[in-house]
Amino acid sequence: MSYRDLTFSLQDGVAVLTLDRPEHRNAFSGAMGDSLGRAYRACDEDDEVRAVVLTGAGDAFCAGADFATGGDTFEAREEKEFSSSPVDPPAFRVRKPVIAAVNGHAVGIGLTLPMQCDIRVFAREGKYGFLHVRRGVLPDAYAHWTVPRAIGFARTAELFLTGRRFGGDEAVQLGLASRALPAAEVLPAALEMARDIATNVAPLSAAVCKRLLWESRSLPADEIEHLETELHRVVMGRPDAVEGVLAFLEKRAPQWQLRVPRDFPKPWPGR
Repeated sequence: MSYRDLTFSLQDGVAVLTLDRPEHRNAFSGAMGDSLGRAYRACDEDDEVRAVVLTGAGDAFCAGADFATGGDTFEAREEKEFSSSPVDPPAFRVRKPVIAAVNGHAVGIGLTLPMQCDIRVFAREGKYGFLHVRRGVLPDAYAHWTVPRAIGFARTAELFLTGRRFGGDEAVQLGLASRALPAAEVLPAALEMARDIATNVAPLSAAVCKRLLWESRSLPADEIEHLETELHRVVMGRPDAVEGVLAFLEKRAPQWQLRVPRDFPKPWPGR
């Protein structure tokens, strides 16, 4: 599959998706959004992909919207197919763990896209911000759902309504990232985590855990207990529940047999 403004590589179960407009600090383009959505879909459907890393080429992750058209950047859009969330599916709907290796500056949609990922590692020296209100628009890409889930209402309101910038260490303090590292260490750290997942984490277990985790904030405790119980019935007594224990006891790498495209519960419990 060919991609524009994005590169795709797959090795040892880890797919690396790289925003690829380094001469423009990976400013977001329509082609990039289309490519990222197609790449996510391919990762979701391909059992060879066990974990996904999203990063940027060069010294920035994504500088936000491309301002090449000046004042027309955010021109009115009346067509039915227009969406403020231009990547379909978003990362949180991919049934594999998605790690954002935010290797440098990320603002605007360059920051709202990583917020769709499951795990985020930021460059300590990067500059970040939801700058949308300073450009006459508002946060996008599901940000009004993903960001409050991560850091709470009060902190989200401050960042969204001021549009202020902050660094990598503050991103961790706020809860936007799990860790901040020197820029040169961000991608290696994300790849190390992804390779560990690809080898040691049961793919179906991760897939159902991820979906339940993303749904959890909107569900009452009793419903969570019901879904956890039903999803245990999906995995318990099956080959991976046997293999996970035996591999641990025998001190060897597990050989997982269940496959996300084939074995993911359809329909989802309770639906």
